[in-house]
Amino acid sequence: MSSITLRFLAEPNTVNFGGKVHGGTVMKWIDEAGYACATSWAKRYCVTAFIGSIRFHHPIMIGDLVEVEARLAYTGSTSMNISVEVRSGDMKGGEMTKTTECLIVFVSVDSHGRPMPVETFSPGTPGEMALAERARTHLEAARAASKPAA
Repeated sequence: MSSITLRFLAEPNTVNFGGKVHGGTVMKWIDEAGYACATSWAKRYCVTAFIGSIRFHHPIMIGDLVEVEARLAYTGSTSMNISVEVRSGDMKGGEMTKTTECLIVFVSVDSHGRPMPVETFSPGTPGEMALAERARTHLEAARAASKPAA
């Protein structure tokens, strides 16, 4: 499965004093949706290796319907780059607004924690191709930034 969407309500125990969901809670939801997508693709246990470019666009309010969509964007030999988009809205209105987005990388591992190969993802639509290119560009930039200066 190359995508998964989790849906639930923003409960009172997830919000701060202003009635908005904590950013850390949103990050937890992102990791959970990404993990579900990664493990369904790899068909084995996966670990979070990197979360980057997280952008909080709009707050999520108590009682909002929340959708967390994780889509496989690109695969390496043992890793999966997953694009996650969080949307929320009033259940009665039906309109959902993008609240948060990010790229997250998972690595498929065996029972000893050693990286294991994953099946190659081949984007089939123009949207999937654009997402794969965005993930590759982000990955290259992250690698370049992590190299020590000469």
